[in-house]
Amino acid sequence: MTERRTIVISAVNLRKGGTLSILRDCLQYLSELARGGEYRVVALVHRRDLCDYDGIEYIEMPDTIKSWGRRLWCEYVTMGRISRELAPVYLWLSLHDTSPRVKADRQAVYCQTSFPFYRWNLRDFRMDFKIPLFAMFTKYAYKVNVRSNRYLIVQQNWLRDGLSRMLGVERSRFIVAPPQRKSAGVVPEDVRKDGYMFFYASTPDCHKNFETLCSAARLLEKEVGEGVFKVVLTLSGEENRYSRWLRKEWGDVKSVDFAGFMSKERLYGHYKSADCLVFPSRVETWGLPVTEYMEASPHGTMLLADLPYSHETASGASKVCFFDPSDPVQLKDRMRELIDNDCVMLAPVPEQQIEDPQAGSWKELFGILLS
Repeated sequence: MTERRTIVISAVNLRKGGTLSILRDCLQYLSELARGGEYRVVALVHRRDLCDYDGIEYIEMPDTIKSWGRRLWCEYVTMGRISRELAPVYLWLSLHDTSPRVKADRQAVYCQTSFPFYRWNLRDFRMDFKIPLFAMFTKYAYKVNVRSNRYLIVQQNWLRDGLSRMLGVERSRFIVAPPQRKSAGVVPEDVRKDGYMFFYASTPDCHKNFETLCSAARLLEKEVGEGVFKVVLTLSGEENRYSRWLRKEWGDVKSVDFAGFMSKERLYGHYKSADCLVFPSRVETWGLPVTEYMEASPHGTMLLADLPYSHETASGASKVCFFDPSDPVQLKDRMRELIDNDCVMLAPVPEQQIEDPQAGSWKELFGILLS
């Protein structure tokens, strides 16, 4: 009987949000692959109950996230020991940006964050110092042992280009694997609206740039008056220092609704009811609300930050205008034009052409990694 080849998935840092979804999708596919009997799959995770699938062997490492010291020790010492204990390892895939020192026939890393390209400012330090520190840390963490990887996986073309230049790694070693668009299967709530509705769905993090939209709303309200439009935000103004600052600075703007966290049903209700999605975030790996809005409102209107990620995420959208995310006056002007039904600035976004190597599914991705 032929000995099974061992695949190791390193994901000890993935425990919430979009990164956890990537881990779950990955292991769901590998669970099916393992049933064929050719491969043994071992997953290094924070907790098994977060991503439990048949046919996968789990090594739980819950203490790794307690400090940066433990995290680095795990990455560059513990994982090397585990790789020797599991030897021979055919493929070691790290799903969280770093390239551990392991013993494996082939190695790959999934580059999940675009923060090395984030242009942080002093306000970011005041609101949440961890974000600019993370941006600085990841820029150097990516470089450690990166050449041990046969392939690096990214979600967008611009990340392939940017990381190739930053790391000095050939573009041919980057696989572009956009997240799979899956129907949410959500029954939207009915949402009433007063006037023209602009909607921004995001987390209360300072790089999400709510302040540009709030400033634009204040300027626009002064021009057109109250009750003409509403800017709905998915934060309450109580979550953290940043959101409290937003509420303090713009809580008096009647046209801004600090609506708070929304269930999936309420979120998709707003996607369907909104006249326009606004997305001013200063950095994203993908920008999931853009994709969700396109699914809920296929011909909906979007005002998007004029940054590389949004041009790729909005690929194929029919009515989009890009704006400078640092210029609230420009955004206000675009919002005013939409309220006045002046849509001349809206245009379709061309479909992105992705060069090989690329993968449209986990099956295609592992077909490349294991070949």
